[in-house]
Amino acid sequence: MSIFEIIMMICFGMAWPFSIYKSLKTRQTGGKSLSFMVIVLVGYAAGVVHKLLYSQDRVIYLYLLNALMVLADILLYLRNERWQRKIASLKSKV
Repeated sequence: MSIFEIIMMICFGMAWPFSIYKSLKTRQTGGKSLSFMVIVLVGYAAGVVHKLLYSQDRVIYLYLLNALMVLADILLYLRNERWQRKIASLKSKV
């Protein structure tokens, strides 16, 4: 287990709760990129696979936690995008 990998995963992981909170509160997608979040999720999945196949240690839990937070933010992004389309549709009918 590398202390540097742990620090990296903790630092990356600290950003996601703020992003999730923003998604929940604002119901907006502005400033977010679905493709970026999917790429990050794929990266975390690759990290999990690497940990399972080559380097089994407890850092895998940080990869899984971060991946779950990214997945939550992706789902909120999709919800907010749907919400924004609905609002835009209602405004165009008025």
